[in-house]
Amino acid sequence: MRIGKQDQPYTAIATSDAESITVRGHDLCDELIGRIDFSDYLWLLVMGEKPAPRQRAMLDACLVAIAEHGLVPSVQAARMTLAAAPEAWQGAMAAGILGMGTVVAGSTEVAGRYLDEIRQAADADGGNDRAAVIASLKALKARKAKVPGLGHPQHSAGDPRANRLMELADEHGVSARYVGILRMLGEHAPEIMGRALPINVSGAIPALMLDAGWSVDALKAVPLVARSAGLAAHLLEETQRSIGFILSHHADQAISYDGANAAPRTGK
Repeated sequence: MRIGKQDQPYTAIATSDAESITVRGHDLCDELIGRIDFSDYLWLLVMGEKPAPRQRAMLDACLVAIAEHGLVPSVQAARMTLAAAPEAWQGAMAAGILGMGTVVAGSTEVAGRYLDEIRQAADADGGNDRAAVIASLKALKARKAKVPGLGHPQHSAGDPRANRLMELADEHGVSARYVGILRMLGEHAPEIMGRALPINVSGAIPALMLDAGWSVDALKAVPLVARSAGLAAHLLEETQRSIGFILSHHADQAISYDGANAAPRTGK
């Protein structure tokens, strides 16, 4: 589409007139407010239809699993921003969300697209998922690349969040092809890559959501929505018990200057 030219001037999400507001074909006031919970509404907004009970259960579980994980970089950015500009909650929230890339939180999308690439490769070669998994791992090994969705710097013995999500997927009958591919990755990766690589939460979330019927192109929405809730908690606490400047001070202490005219380094 050329810049400035609208080839398809339509939206299927919402409309309104003087008497009503319609969202995805439902009257907002008569059919949705007070009649649907937020997870159902999120699924309806994104996917265009209300979720089945097992779909809602997976979305709820994934949102809870990823909403909070302590003073990760995105939280530190948000809290330090609010400390510097206490009137700007929106700026602090944005600072936290903008820091969610391919390493933190956005890794969910990376892992999901990797799972989908393996599925597509298997489909193109007769549907053998296990062969596609092994071939993909060997290719990553040759490139000395990481395996999306596997490994964790803190939970080296196994990510408890991932383990619980996989259990729930089994219990609700959601586990299907993507969960199967993820489990094959967890099975073969340690031997091929030569180190322990347990399934992590960034691998479990997209496997569950894709098997539940969520779009691969909307995977990033799950950690964004979830972490927004966690950021809200941190920003409220920041207004009550500020640690933003403490975080900044400790960063200043932890990092030494080694530029022009720096003092000689001591020790190893």
